[in-house]
Amino acid sequence: MDRPRPITSGFRTWSQTLRGRRKAAAACIAGILVGTLAGPASASASASASADEPVSAACPTNLTGKATCYTGQDANGAYYAIAIPKEWNGSLVVHAHGGPDLGAGSDPERSIGDLERWSVMVDEGYAWAGSSYRRGGYGTRMAAADTENLRRLFVGEFGTPKRTYVHGQSWGGNVAAKVVETYGARKHGPYDGALLTNGVLGGGSRGYDYRVDLRVVYQYYCQNHPRPTEPQYPLWEGLRATSTMTAAGLRARLQECTGFASAPQERTAPQQRNLDDILAVTGVPERTLESHLRFATFTFRDIVHGRLGGRNPFSNQGVRYSGSHDDEALNAGVERFSADATAVRDLSYDSDITGRVAIPVLTLHAIDDPTAFVEHEAAYRDSLRGAHRDRHLVQTFTRESEHSGLSNAEYANSISALATWVRTGKKPTPRSVAASCAAFDRTYGGGCFYDPAFSPGSYASRVNPRPGGLRWPAMTAAQEKSWSRIDGVGIAP
Repeated sequence: MDRPRPITSGFRTWSQTLRGRRKAAAACIAGILVGTLAGPASASASASASADEPVSAACPTNLTGKATCYTGQDANGAYYAIAIPKEWNGSLVVHAHGGPDLGAGSDPERSIGDLERWSVMVDEGYAWAGSSYRRGGYGTRMAAADTENLRRLFVGEFGTPKRTYVHGQSWGGNVAAKVVETYGARKHGPYDGALLTNGVLGGGSRGYDYRVDLRVVYQYYCQNHPRPTEPQYPLWEGLRATSTMTAAGLRARLQECTGFASAPQERTAPQQRNLDDILAVTGVPERTLESHLRFATFTFRDIVHGRLGGRNPFSNQGVRYSGSHDDEALNAGVERFSADATAVRDLSYDSDITGRVAIPVLTLHAIDDPTAFVEHEAAYRDSLRGAHRDRHLVQTFTRESEHSGLSNAEYANSISALATWVRTGKKPTPRSVAASCAAFDRTYGGGCFYDPAFSPGSYASRVNPRPGGLRWPAMTAAQEKSWSRIDGVGIAP
């Protein structure tokens, strides 16, 4: 574990001299960190700070007295938050948040909330930096670039950390994995290791297939999204571009069809049968049915209309649905569609993993994660194996059933295990990581729930594979290099 060191007044003086050096070196990072940084906090705080540096801000209450915090906005418009513990161990954790959020612009509250949520990293002595990304909506490479921008900003303001780790949770796991491949693909690069927790690691071109299945299976049974009396559109759009439907409106339709929010005894027989069939066929847990359908509605619309110009990246041709009370009727009646090849390419280029990893990567995943199924870890494992890079990977699993947050003891234990691996070169095992957790549980509580013997089944064991979708990685490094030469490839920032 990186040893804490105190921040002294001398450190602040040194940091201030770095600001002048940062300005002199600005040309070296032009196009990434250019222009001014404006603090999102109060107007008085913004006015009292220089336009090109972070603004001192109040820390979240759980870090009061423990750290010095800063906020700002980078040249691309991404708000961010930084915390440096008073007893800093010299290393930095750069955080990639999940989502994606669907607001038009960057949310200044997001990075502050994430800092509070993962304050255990600061309690462990690490500086922490998290970006809210420059805009809402889908864009894995964009989010990875904003994460890297913030790392560079931190270096310009506070100097090069002893070691730098990237952490990603949920979709942020996909973002952090992209950071690893794009900016940490060589030894002695800017990143020393990565921690991916409950990560969406199947990539965009395959990682949402079960939500594609949910979208079409739901409509087969419910016929209210859209209703027959409403304008029709292909279901791969998620929702037509001009629709004014809200999340509350979608919830009302889901309740109308399935009674999902009612006690079982209060549901009608047709509602119960619809619910049973939808859950059995898609494998989506009942408790996250609404959130998965929201993604397959609003985020699909963002991907299709906001990022891909109305092109379809999704397919369910060749998929045989099973588990319902009448599979023959379901397969005969469910909507079918094929993907546009250029849309698949652009989504793949933006978010698929090549497996080209050159630094230690430790993952932590709840076995019963109801949102990012644990089989996402199998997709990541097989991607690194396909690239002959799985020697850089250690995967750990816990008997937990939440997606958005795991035990604080496990987060602290994980970053410690990763740091020890980086520092010593000795690769941990799932069993050794599990064994070291008890000491952190005595400090933070929350429990240690590791299952060192667990190994997830293949991605195809949980998600209906599409023809040709059994080989990993979904995008090879050679494909990525070839596609990168195409003007306008991918998803625009």
